Amino acid sequence: MSTTEQATVTFDSAIPILRMFDERKAREFYLDFLGFSVEFEHRFEADLPLYLGISRNGLHLHLSEHHGDACPGAAVFIPTQNIEQLRDELLGKQYGYARPDIVQQGWGQVLEVCDPFGNRIRFCQS
Repeated sequence: MSTTEQATVTFDSAIPILRMFDERKAREFYLDFLGFSVEFEHRFEADLPLYLGISRNGLHLHLSEHHGDACPGAAVFIPTQNIEQLRDELLGKQYGYARPDIVQQGWGQVLEVCDPFGNRIRFCQS
């Protein structure tokens, strides 16, 4: 690269880190209900907090039991295609703590679910 050329800074997609407190509840919600798959799991020791990477169709989330990584009550806005299909899939699972529906907002259709730790996942189709 010449001295007159400058590299352009580029970014990949952001990966939200969400706080969790209970591994079993997190797996039930994110894997069983929302249909994510585990990408990786990390603990420094067997009895220390879990850091979990999950994904579904190009969407990546990280879940952490580490108190310094995130605060409960976060919201994640996820641009989505085929939101009605997602709603039907989630309703078909008959999850005991959520029956999400689509709400029309000024910016599109929104389907919001709240995880067991107070984090809100907002799927939106414009």
